Amino acid sequence: MVMIALAAGCNIVYAQNKAPQGAPGKGNAMSSETKKWVEPTKSNVDPAKKYVAIIKTSKGTVECELFAKDAPLSVTNFKYLADNGFYNGLTFHRVEPGFVIQGGDPTATGSGGPGYTIPAEIGHKHLKGALAWARTGDAVNPERRSSGSQFYITLAATPFLDGAYTVFGQTIKGMDVVEKIQRGDKIESITVKAE
Repeated sequence: MVMIALAAGCNIVYAQNKAPQGAPGKGNAMSSETKKWVEPTKSNVDPAKKYVAIIKTSKGTVECELFAKDAPLSVTNFKYLADNGFYNGLTFHRVEPGFVIQGGDPTATGSGGPGYTIPAEIGHKHLKGALAWARTGDAVNPERRSSGSQFYITLAATPFLDGAYTVFGQTIKGMDVVEKIQRGDKIESITVKAE
């Protein structure tokens, strides 16, 4: 049976002693590490609207529908960081073929973030292309609070993650781009649009 364990620093890792992978560099040091980021404590998204995240990467563009109705704090937080340029210039610091790509760490080490975590909003399944928050393990995080900024996109359906992580979106365009992402590839920008 394949189980997963969580390493400190909001990384999803296989329990088969597979260590999280860091990446060289400091990401977007100016905007993400030196700015004071404030945890959104209430939703400011309209659950009746459709929100789409446009993730521009060095390999192409990915679009994800965001689940504003079921994960309003997660969508609010993702939009807040995107609107303020947090993700611009950061890298995908972790790529596990057939499993996930992970980004959103300003230190590119797997242990960085905006300085806060957000409440869990667990409910959606991990289909191929699911957009979800990484988090620290249950031993230090029994409430299963999500990382403040580190997200992952699944490369395949991963039902063994269901019920343990907050899925707050689904890839609707550009899955071919997701599949091309390599460790160190850049997130050029993220824009969230309401329709």
